Amino acid sequence: MAMHNFTIKAQEALAAGQQLATASEHGSYTALHLLSALLSEGAGGIVAPLLQKTGVRIDHLRGVIESELKRLPRVSGASLQSSPELQQVIEQARKEADRLNDQYISTEHLLLALVDTKSQAKEVLSLVGVERKALLAALQTVRGGQTVNTENPEATYQALERYGRDLVALARKGKIDPVIGRDEEIRRCMQILSRRTKNNPVLIGEPGVGKTAIVEGMALRILSGDVPNVLKNKRLVGLDMGALIAGAKYRGEFE
Repeated sequence: MAMHNFTIKAQEALAAGQQLATASEHGSYTALHLLSALLSEGAGGIVAPLLQKTGVRIDHLRGVIESELKRLPRVSGASLQSSPELQQVIEQARKEADRLNDQYISTEHLLLALVDTKSQAKEVLSLVGVERKALLAALQTVRGGQTVNTENPEATYQALERYGRDLVALARKGKIDPVIGRDEEIRRCMQILSRRTKNNPVLIGEPGVGKTAIVEGMALRILSGDVPNVLKNKRLVGLDMGALIAGAKYRGEFE
C-alpha cells in the first residue's frame, strides 16, 4: 500500500489496521479494521476528539466495531489482501485532502472518507449518528483555519478547541439550563476570578453536589453581561477529560 503524502498518524493508523486484520486472521483488510485503528491512534490523535465533538460516545462506538469485527470470517494461513472498499476509502481520502486544500492525507481525511464510502464501517458510523456536516464543523473548530502541510499537523491544532467545551457558546445556543439557588457560590467565584493575584477558585465536593452547576451559572452570567467588567465577553472553557483520554486505550497510556 503506497504511503506517499500520508501524515505520520495516517501511516500509523493504516499499519495498525493491517496488523489488526492479520492478528484476527480475517484474510481481508477492510474499512472496519481501519476505523478501529483510527479510534486507537493514541495520544495526540484527532479522530476520537472529533467524533466526541459531534456527540458520539466513543466507548459505544468501539463496542459496536468490536462486535462487527468478531462476526467476520477467519481464514487461517491465507495471505492478507486489501479489500476493494479499503482502496476506495484511501482514494476518497485523497479527494478529501484536495477538497480541503491540504498537502498531506491525514487521519481526518480517512475518517471523512469512511463516512462517505459504502462499507461496513460507514454503516457503523451511521448507526451511532455520525454525519458529515457535523464532522466538518468540528474539524473547522479544531483546526482553526489551518491546513495540513506537514507530516505531523496534529501538533499545531488548537488544544483548547480540541479538548475543551466553550460553556458560554453552549449557553448562547440554549444548551445550558438556568441555575437556581447557587447565587452566593457563583458570586464568590466571580469575585475570586476578578482578583489580580490568587485568582483560582477551587470547587470541592462529592459527585452530584452541584459543582458543574456553579460553573454553568457563571457561563450564563457572562453571556448576559451580569459579571464584573474584567469578566465580560470572556470565554469559559471546560476541559473534556473524555476527549483527552479518548485516543488512549488505557488511562495509563494517556498519563
